Amino acid sequence: MTSHEDIDWSAPEVAAHYDELPLWSAPFGLMLLARVPLHRGQSVVDVGAGTGFVTVELAQRCGPESRVTAVDPWAAAMERLADKVAFLGLTNVDVVVASAEDLPLPDASVDLVVSNLGINNLDDPPAVLHECARVLRAGGRLVTTTNLVGHMEQVYAAYRSALSDLGLDDHRHALDAQEQHRATVASVSDQLTVAGLDVVDVATDVFRMRFADGQALFAHWFVRLGFVPGWRSVVPDTEADRVLADVAARLDAVAAEQGALELTVPMACVTAVRR
Repeated sequence: MTSHEDIDWSAPEVAAHYDELPLWSAPFGLMLLARVPLHRGQSVVDVGAGTGFVTVELAQRCGPESRVTAVDPWAAAMERLADKVAFLGLTNVDVVVASAEDLPLPDASVDLVVSNLGINNLDDPPAVLHECARVLRAGGRLVTTTNLVGHMEQVYAAYRSALSDLGLDDHRHALDAQEQHRATVASVSDQLTVAGLDVVDVATDVFRMRFADGQALFAHWFVRLGFVPGWRSVVPDTEADRVLADVAARLDAVAAEQGALELTVPMACVTAVRR
């Protein structure tokens, strides 16, 4: 199993290669793009834009009369997005390095706010949603996607078995908390309501990620980037390598029995309107 590597998010090469992860963000992004209002001349904000998958698509799909503002505190990703915008010759995109908790936009100035796997990964989602509501005009829409509780449940089942067999059941609560911290449709809807937004549409689906086995899963660049640090944090660092090796072996056995390792990821796209 590939050993853990610390990721320096400020390094330009991380952002430069982040676009190699479309199989993670694309199912959510396509779900979002199928539901956003597409009108010429509208003002759009992409919160947690990253390297700009949704930003670039909306800038083109809504026509040059529209204005899309990409907001993210990740400066290296914003530089990567700016390069893409320049290469594509897009003149209707503003790239802004800023916190989503303090959007640099006037009140009631935006027609559409989108966030593809953005808001749920920020430190203070309620504060971000209040900011989104602040900048939206009355009747403006927010469309956001998120992964849901039950995400990669196959990995968590193997992890629970590993903790039990290795005599580390004391850390079961940390694993359960990590698994259950993800959103539900109800929790997202409640946050939107509190922020002053009325939910008008909810779409749910499940997509599947397939790997040859557990070893391939743990060696995958995106898994090491986005999930391995969290999985390691469940147990003391002195135990992490042993536990994750055991989890990988259990997933290898599942793959051998089923012909491949298939992980399920439940997802939701929620649309809300500013009151």
